[in-house]
Amino acid sequence: MPFPLPPGSTIGILGGGQLGRMLALSAARLGLDVVILTPDEGSPASRVSRETIVAAYDDPDALARLAALADVVTYEFENVPAATVETLNRLGVPTAPGPLALAVAQDRVEEKTFLNAANAPTVAFAPIDSAADIEAALPRVGLPALLKTRREGYDGKGQAWIRDASEAAGALTSVGGVASILEARAAFVRELSIIAARGRDGQTAFYPLSENVHEGGVLRTTYAPAKVTPALQAEAERIAGEVLGRLDYVGVMGIELFDLGDGTLLVNEIAPRVHNTGHWTQDGCEVDQFEQHIRAVAGWPLGDTTPAVSVEMTNLLGDEVLDWAALAADPAARLHLYGKGEPRPGRKMGHVNRVKRL
Repeated sequence: MPFPLPPGSTIGILGGGQLGRMLALSAARLGLDVVILTPDEGSPASRVSRETIVAAYDDPDALARLAALADVVTYEFENVPAATVETLNRLGVPTAPGPLALAVAQDRVEEKTFLNAANAPTVAFAPIDSAADIEAALPRVGLPALLKTRREGYDGKGQAWIRDASEAAGALTSVGGVASILEARAAFVRELSIIAARGRDGQTAFYPLSENVHEGGVLRTTYAPAKVTPALQAEAERIAGEVLGRLDYVGVMGIELFDLGDGTLLVNEIAPRVHNTGHWTQDGCEVDQFEQHIRAVAGWPLGDTTPAVSVEMTNLLGDEVLDWAALAADPAARLHLYGKGEPRPGRKMGHVNRVKRL
């Protein structure tokens, strides 16, 4: 089907978590149907979608079914197997973002190598396959240094700090002994992020920078728009534009940044999908990141990213979701719950946006 997709078309989404759920809700408002492929029964996204295919991401019959139903396929997380995207493309269904973005984001060494080539600076880094590699890299990377697995790992998982060369072997063991990356410590004053979008026609749109506070490796609170200079916003948009263009990207991307306090921004990582630090846009902008992503992958014009209010977004972790009644009674709060079951410790159960007029 040629783009732009008309209302009544079907968006396929790989993944059934909360991001898929919020994408599906945005698609429905635009008159588009959604089909979810997920290995999980009763996923948050499945309860707000037209159909759910419960199967592994590499199940050939499931992929054939998804390709038959969907006019375009996107994904809610970046660890979808690259072979899944390749199979869908062979079956004749386009995917957005494309496989290049997925390949870059799935390997932290490839990601940082790509970013540096795209004039998007990062901390110093080195690929690691053994404890000896760590010892050899430390003179260049410096101490303390952060060891991360090259693939997977999120919310602080799969990483270990090294504060002395003697800790090299133990750190590698603690992350599972797998291929890793050693990163220099960034002397940043705060963590920022930018949500950026690129349409099928190459049009780009950027949201204002947000300031993010993490606890235990998990995003706790986002403040947006962040208090930054026009020059810093312009630098973030320059970086995002370079990354989107070189990837020939279609969709929304989250880019996490370190602000060094002197006008310099370093890219921490990119996420080729809608992003937790962009949840504030649901109540802060005319067109939020979820609708923006659907617009982009469906070939529609991108929407307005101008903020109407300032927003403090707080993730609701574990039992915090049990305070839903009090949060719902707060006139300044906008409650977003994910429809998950058991509120396990640290599990993201929802978020609340507290708004204030600019």
